[in-house]
Amino acid sequence: MEYFVSSLIGYLFGSFPSAYLFVKKSSGVDITKEGSGNVGAYNSLQVSKSKFIGFSVLLIDFLKGTGSVLIPILLFPNEFIYPSLSLFFAVFSHCFNPWLQLKGGRGLATAAGGAAVILPFLLAVWCLLWVIFYVMRKDISFANISATVLSLLVVFGTSNIAIKYTYTRPEDPSSLLLASSGVMILIFIRHIEPLKEFLSEQKNNWKLKK
Repeated sequence: MEYFVSSLIGYLFGSFPSAYLFVKKSSGVDITKEGSGNVGAYNSLQVSKSKFIGFSVLLIDFLKGTGSVLIPILLFPNEFIYPSLSLFFAVFSHCFNPWLQLKGGRGLATAAGGAAVILPFLLAVWCLLWVIFYVMRKDISFANISATVLSLLVVFGTSNIAIKYTYTRPEDPSSLLLASSGVMILIFIRHIEPLKEFLSEQKNNWKLKK
């Protein structure tokens, strides 16, 4: 029963279509059909041309992740599995929103909101890597993808350290790695299209240089 409740909490939190509602209310347009079609903070900023809307969507999406882990922690204290399961489903329903015909965002803000509570080590590593890769290429998608893949590898290689900064602490590293992998795989799946676009651009640039 605890597994079901935790999953349902996360799913309901993550499914709140903040970007769609904000942009629809302010601009009268369907964000799923504008810009990149991504239902997230960055596309909200681009479509609405409003920093306030972009920041508001970012904050709410972050809080969706935070709320999805705090409630299971309160209901089922001292158990890592329940908030981590809730976060997975929050990111899942954000990325594949049931109210928007399974269209959604890329999951980064929601994942960060939950990770700030239960996986701060992973979040800190991801942010550091993101800054490094963004400085290298000045490309958000490249930084997102690279930081996502490499931060997961770092956690795999330093699980004994990462587990010390996990709340609530899992019984063994496998639980930590499973939770981290599940969320990161969802984020990577939602970045496959931007990855294809990035590789295509790099291929065209290489041809032009030849």
